[in-house]
Amino acid sequence: MTGRTTGRAVRILLPAVACCALVVGGFAHRVELFALFGPVEGGDSARGSYVQDPGLADRAGADVRATLREGAASDARSLAATGQDPAAGWRPSDPLEARPVPTDPAIGALFSPGPDWDGDHHCSGSVLHSPGGDLVVTAAHCVHQGGFRTNLAFVPGYRDGVAPYGVWVPTRIEVDPRWIRSADPDHDVAFLRVRRAGAPGARVEEVTGALSPGFGPELPLPARLVGYPNDDEEPLGCANTAVAAGPTQLRLDCADVPNGTSGGPVLTGGRTLIGVIGGRDGGGDEATSYSSYLGADARALYERTTTATITAPAD
Repeated sequence: MTGRTTGRAVRILLPAVACCALVVGGFAHRVELFALFGPVEGGDSARGSYVQDPGLADRAGADVRATLREGAASDARSLAATGQDPAAGWRPSDPLEARPVPTDPAIGALFSPGPDWDGDHHCSGSVLHSPGGDLVVTAAHCVHQGGFRTNLAFVPGYRDGVAPYGVWVPTRIEVDPRWIRSADPDHDVAFLRVRRAGAPGARVEEVTGALSPGFGPELPLPARLVGYPNDDEEPLGCANTAVAAGPTQLRLDCADVPNGTSGGPVLTGGRTLIGVIGGRDGGGDEATSYSSYLGADARALYERTTTATITAPAD
């Protein structure tokens, strides 16, 4: 978003993005291009898949690790004090405005080092339970703009320049092909399989814990959102009732949820994920946040991602 009233996805120069997408489609899978949003690759656009080049992933991971401190982060505030601890009982935020919240090991910032239009971290994401223990969920517009972004790194529990649980890079990215074809806001969700930069064999879920998937939620539901603004070094959160905005979108009314929060989780029942900030209007405006409804299509994408074989891209 270029301002608080234009949604949380960067939507400037859309004709240029469309042009870049056409260019990407005309090149081989392994040719890295520089599009409006930085270095991208075409991947398998018909399927919506990209097997990340290990060298590009390692480069992004090293760049992020060089700028952060890896080690324990302290956060004295408790979840109960914010009204978000399930044991303390849920209540809506008062006022209905996003405010700083404690870090959560399973929720973090998505970085894109190198020359692009973003700041140090440009989106948010969260660790989602999966059989392989290596899954991160975010918004599709955070990882695919004119092609699959090749300079991504996820930092769970990020706060004040500290990566307390390490830096993680994608091995595979999956989006719905309808997002690739037309940036369809009803399919603004992406799943990433990740590995720890500099520590082969680690599984992110074993390090951070994970949120539980909640596909096909019956709305309305008490819910909260969490995300990392582009210009802040701590997460923001807000709680209200999540309602349906038509058959394909979820809506949560909370003010002051700025750029960078895209891809952050919408949670109910404490730690059950029912949405990711994105969808309609790039994620919302100054008073409202949206998510694509995580129904049968999102469940199918999740299952496809978690069962896919991680292989190196062909030369």
